[in-house]
This record gives sequence, structure tokens and C-alpha cells, in this order.
Amino acid sequence: MPKSRRRGGGNPRGASGAHQRNMQPFSDEDASIETMSHCSGFSDPASLTEDAPEIDEEATQEELEYKLKGLIDLTLDKSAKTRQSALESLKNALTSKILYEFILERRMTLTDSIERCIKRGKNDEQCAAAGLACLLCVQLGSGIESEEIFKTLAPVLKKILCDGAASIQARQACATCLGVCCFIATDDITELYSTMECLENIFTKSYQKERNSNGISSPQNTVLHISALLAWTLLLTICPMNEVKKKLEMHLHKFPLLLSCDDVNMRIAAGETLALLFELARETDGDFFYEDMEPLTQKLRALATDGNKHRAKVDKRKQRSVFRDVLRAVEEHDFPTEMVRFGPERMYIDCWVKKQTYDTFKEILGSGMQYHLQSNELLRNVFELGPPLMLDEATLKSMKIPRFERHLYNSAAFKARTKARSKCRDKRTDVGEAF
Repeated sequence: MPKSRRRGGGNPRGASGAHQRNMQPFSDEDASIETMSHCSGFSDPASLTEDAPEIDEEATQEELEYKLKGLIDLTLDKSAKTRQSALESLKNALTSKILYEFILERRMTLTDSIERCIKRGKNDEQCAAAGLACLLCVQLGSGIESEEIFKTLAPVLKKILCDGAASIQARQACATCLGVCCFIATDDITELYSTMECLENIFTKSYQKERNSNGISSPQNTVLHISALLAWTLLLTICPMNEVKKKLEMHLHKFPLLLSCDDVNMRIAAGETLALLFELARETDGDFFYEDMEPLTQKLRALATDGNKHRAKVDKRKQRSVFRDVLRAVEEHDFPTEMVRFGPERMYIDCWVKKQTYDTFKEILGSGMQYHLQSNELLRNVFELGPPLMLDEATLKSMKIPRFERHLYNSAAFKARTKARSKCRDKRTDVGEAF
């Protein structure tokens, strides 16, 4: 992934106030006061109203920063509950707003707080701290600042990940944090390989379990293996081609073992990783040939049409949908293109590498994904969207669709969809007529 180096300095310490314990946790409402809800207002231009009241942006920004400074101080509080609440509130802030300058000046303070919470905290606090570390790197981008944060936190994250006595949830969060921060920050190929090896040591334990029918693996361990596998897959997408070939030789013939796992999420994660591996293999070698193609396609076809009654309907529906796409990728070298809309823009997800990257960032950013796709330079660089569009209020208003027109359009779409589904569901209708 291309790295854009941005260096910046500033006061590394966050300002502390005398009233820090009276600070209220940051919520999504605080972001919406200034931005008219970035996640809804900017992602949907129609939500802007022409008679919106004017807001003193400078005063609101100062108030916001004052509250955030107090939250940073509270991450060092003696109470674990207070620290966790402060971490979650900071996560909400970084998800819903771009705060590059503010974070840049306080990145060392935040990094120290995150490191302390991961080392000394328990379960939920460790998860919140790891999540905040991901968002910190997302905000700062692929620069020297993110690399410093990763180098500071990586040893602690690896220690927790490999610690069998730590909680599964904390180890999961550390696996995801390792993958995301390494993806964003590191330029050191040795550190990339080291991180991938650490993650491999976790999820490859599922190989042994599936080989041995007497092997015991708790559902909690399986969840950890899934997180490690997904983080490893993300890092594989930025490896040099020679390393990709090594990983293919090492893992491609073993991943089909995971398709028989009892956990539906592990089967899905293994299937999507298989599709991504086949995609990378065909990119590196135009004459790529997989020896066990016939047994693999039979297994994938069985999962794509699975009707076992002992499995939940929701699990079967989700599994069949995913494995239809995986089967197409393996057999036909095809990918079902998806379109993502954000504001006036749209992005096409047209390969498994892009899908894996998008799903990872969506998991981290949640409802803030659309806003960050519009405004975050890192994400726009990763997905090759170009620089952020500078749309003034007049432009946004001109793009507004009247509410009555939206209502008519939605009603027409609803009627058409209902008719199409009724035809497909009517058993008396010939199959050819439904299409």
C-alpha cells in the first residue's frame, strides 16, 4: 500500500483541567452539534435543511476539545469503570469526526494511556483500549506518527495475544488491533512478517483440531482463531508477491480443513480467505493450477446449498449466500461487484482483496464508515478515491431531492419489488416467467 509520509510536531501532553472528573462522556450527540451529524448529514445530502440555524463553529470546536481533553485525563483515573467509559467516549469521537490536529498534539499521551490500559486493565478495558489504538492510526494515517504508535504498542499487543491466561475477548481485540495498525503504519517488512507469524501461531491451531476428530476447541477459542485469521488475511494483501507465493504454498492446501468447522463464522472466514488466496494466486501466476480442485468445489457446492436441519436458518442463509460467491470465485474466477454509496460519491468493490479491506475498516468505524470514506485521506488513499471532495453548502443544497419526490420514488420501488418477489414465490408460475 502506498505510504504518504506526514510529519508533525506539537505538545505531546494533553491539557488537564481542574474539573476533569465532572466531564461528561463524549457521545454521538456532541459530534452532531457541530457537524449536523456527519454520518447522516454529509452521507445523505437530502437531510440538509435550507433553514438550518447558524452555528458558531469555533466556539463549538473549543467546547468539544475541552471535553476531549478531560476524557484523555480520565483514561488515567484510578477507577477501571471510569477509564473504560473514557476510552469508549474517545472511540465515539474518533469514529464520528476527523480530529487530526487535535490528536497529533496529544498522540504520545494517548499512546501512553492505551499502553497502560492494555497492560493493567481487564477484559472490557483492554478491548476498548485496543479499539482506540486502531482509530488513532486511522485518524493519523500512514505517517511516521502511526508508525511510532505501532512500535510502542506492538510488543504489548503480541504479549496479550499469546497469553493463554488473558481473556478471549482481550486477545481478539489485540489480534484485530495488530492487523489494522500494522496494515496502516508499518514500512518495515521484517515487522510485517513478524506480525503475520504471530497471528499464524494462533489460527493454525484450528488446523490441528480439524485433523484430529478428538481435538477439543472451545467456541471461545474458535472466535479468537477467526479474528487472528482475518487480521492475517488483511496483512497478506500488502505482502510482496514472493511472500504471497510462500504463504500460498504453506496454507492453501490446509484451509479446506476449516470448511468442516462446527462454527459457521469460521467456515465463512475460511471460505472468503480461500477465495482471496485463489485471487492472489492467479495474479501471481497466470497458469496457476490447484491439484485438489474437484474435492474443493464439491465441498464449496455442498456449503452453498446446505440444508441441514440441525443448523439455524439464519446461519444457513448467511453461509449459502457467502459460499455461492466463493464457489464462483474458485470455479469461474468471478467476483460479484458491490457498490457503496457515500454522499454524492460511490465506490465499487470488485475483488476479494478490496472486500476484505472494506469489511475490516467497516468493523472498526461502524456507522462512521461513510463519513470517513468522504473525509479521511487514509481511506481514500487505500480505496483509490482521490483527494476528498470540497463541497460547499450551496452545492449540497442543490443536490437535495425534495421529500415528496423521495416518497414517490420509494413507493414505486416498493411496489415493483413486491410484484417481483410475488412472482418468484408463486409456485403456480412457470420458472421462466419469473425472470
